[in-house]
Amino acid sequence: MSRRARSAEPDPYSFGSRPYDLVKEFTIALVAVLVLTFALAAVFSSPDEKPLTIATWSTADPGDFTATALSELDATSPTAGYGPPYNTAAEGQKLGPLALANTAGVTHPIDTAQAFVLGPLTSAPHTPQVAAALSTYTAASSTAQAAWTSAYSDALAKANGDPTKVAPGDYGPVPILLAQLLSQAQAGSLDGALLSEGGFYQTDYTLPLLFLADGSNLAAQADADHLSGDQWGMMNETGNFPGQAWLWLYTFWYQISPYNTSVNADALVMGTMAIMVLLFVFVPYIPGLRSIPRLVPVYKLIWRQHYTKQKQDSDRR
Repeated sequence: MSRRARSAEPDPYSFGSRPYDLVKEFTIALVAVLVLTFALAAVFSSPDEKPLTIATWSTADPGDFTATALSELDATSPTAGYGPPYNTAAEGQKLGPLALANTAGVTHPIDTAQAFVLGPLTSAPHTPQVAAALSTYTAASSTAQAAWTSAYSDALAKANGDPTKVAPGDYGPVPILLAQLLSQAQAGSLDGALLSEGGFYQTDYTLPLLFLADGSNLAAQADADHLSGDQWGMMNETGNFPGQAWLWLYTFWYQISPYNTSVNADALVMGTMAIMVLLFVFVPYIPGLRSIPRLVPVYKLIWRQHYTKQKQDSDRR
């Protein structure tokens, strides 16, 4: 660079200046972003609903809890008749001729009477009366057990589900067992008993969730919070809030026939989504399907500026 060019450069110190507080600017920006974040979170965030536990369920509706526990004891609950992977009571879902559940087999065996009623009662501290009731029930024949639970089920239905209003009858030790289980549930110890895996970390919620699902309280809460899956594929979080919109296609199938009336709905939806994924993956190799982008030139609309310029350049030549 020449001496004249260098002498023509302006002196930076000849311009005016003003003080600039970088810390102040950073603090203002930080506070503004925090205020905006909290304001938007308060208006648009998902609600923070309290978890539904066995303790809250048994306290709010002891009748439903007792009826559910009775169905677990006599193996008439949905879990008891579910089939694989919990038991062999049913075939499980099929995809055409493929019995998917039976292929995997019983990988998480659950005896509902032992898992939900007798096991938690045995492992918890109890009175001599409860200990005697446990011994009587476990020593009885299956015929006697079925007679007791059937009689108590009928009596509980006549009492509108209220165990305190059940008429006296020959129910064996069943009322004592269910009353003790209700007491444990309301105290919160049943939640912990069903979570116990024998390790330090308790992360398997299978038993508590199945127990809750066998009752009517969980389904009622789901209906109240629009979580029953009957809103044309929209996934919801708790309350009237939109949730995982990217799952709309998966949940959409449950709203139409034959998926919404089939006992194999989960398997059918899984199969449908698998076929769709494979179609997308192999689009470049499927005759006819791979020609759709060329026959329907949406790409020309997207890249219209490029093609307009290309045509203009061609015309100039």
